[in-house]
Amino acid sequence: MADQFDLECRNVVKKFDDFTAVDDISLAIPKGSFFSILGPSGCGKTTLLRMLAGFQAPTSGDILIKGASVLGVPPNRRPVNMVFQHLALFPMMNVAENVAYGLKRRGVNKATIAQKVNETLARVGLPDSGPKQISQLSGGQKQRIAIARCLVLDPAVLLLDEPLGALDLKLREHMKVELKQLQHEIGTTFVYITHDQSEALVMSDQVAVMNAGRFEQVGVPQDLYYNPQTAFVAGFVGESNRWHGVVGGGNDHQVEINLAAGGKVVAKRDANAALKDGQAVDVFVRPEAIAIDGEGAVDNTLSAKVENVLFNGAASSLQVRETTTGHEMTVALPQTGAFASVKAGDNINLSWSFEQTRCFAASDGGATA
Repeated sequence: MADQFDLECRNVVKKFDDFTAVDDISLAIPKGSFFSILGPSGCGKTTLLRMLAGFQAPTSGDILIKGASVLGVPPNRRPVNMVFQHLALFPMMNVAENVAYGLKRRGVNKATIAQKVNETLARVGLPDSGPKQISQLSGGQKQRIAIARCLVLDPAVLLLDEPLGALDLKLREHMKVELKQLQHEIGTTFVYITHDQSEALVMSDQVAVMNAGRFEQVGVPQDLYYNPQTAFVAGFVGESNRWHGVVGGGNDHQVEINLAAGGKVVAKRDANAALKDGQAVDVFVRPEAIAIDGEGAVDNTLSAKVENVLFNGAASSLQVRETTTGHEMTVALPQTGAFASVKAGDNINLSWSFEQTRCFAASDGGATA
């Protein structure tokens, strides 16, 4: 039923002269969920967000909030609010005045404003901060105040346009957890725009991967990562090794791929992909799916020489080159101590399962890892 969804798009299109920025987008976002739209710069995600907010009108299609169409409804009359990347807090006002700004614009009486400001500051975990100046706040606190300024207006949907983009790395990592927890606590539907796959995967209940104006895939983060449905999603979401080749045979479950630079790999056959012998394909395998000198899966095995050891704590990896064909690969380096002695110049054996290897019909539009 329509009232199950806080926000719907039905075949939304946005054209600028001959250029189609948003191409037939449909979505239905359940109540109280954290929904992210993930894609590279220029894919159309910000244009879509601006249409949801009412700053731009779609060329065709419909947008519904709480089951009612908002076409023709101006931004200030839509039950949505937006948090911008640079927050746009007023430095000449204190925290309470910033949060109260929208209520004052609506002509709400002072007693109600004071009550709602205090309640909202408590909801975002910053009670008693009303008298503080914006300059006294940390980056994370400023994020919460920007969100509070929107939440005090009781929006059905909160739109967030890459709000963590201006933060330093450590604070950004912390705020991913903070935002996820905050959304869970307050229950307001969040629609989050980002080009950062980590933000989308960590925070979201569902993610739409957008490319060239269209949604390539919509699903829970785990499905996007482990079961990508297109070459673009496989290459854009997470890190992957990618090769080109042609189908050389297989069965109902496996596809044998003859790689363009030599050698073969065995990949999982997608039930929805009608791949034929001789067809050009792109092949993907995650660095963490590859075992080093392991005794596990032997569907795919090769010998390689370590080119570089890239130490990065739990995210450490090896850059290796296959000894026969010269294929370059990235392999995750587990920090269990078992491979502490691995160094550049070492020869190692690699193996991985066909179930961890995905292939798709070749396309120039795929994202490189």
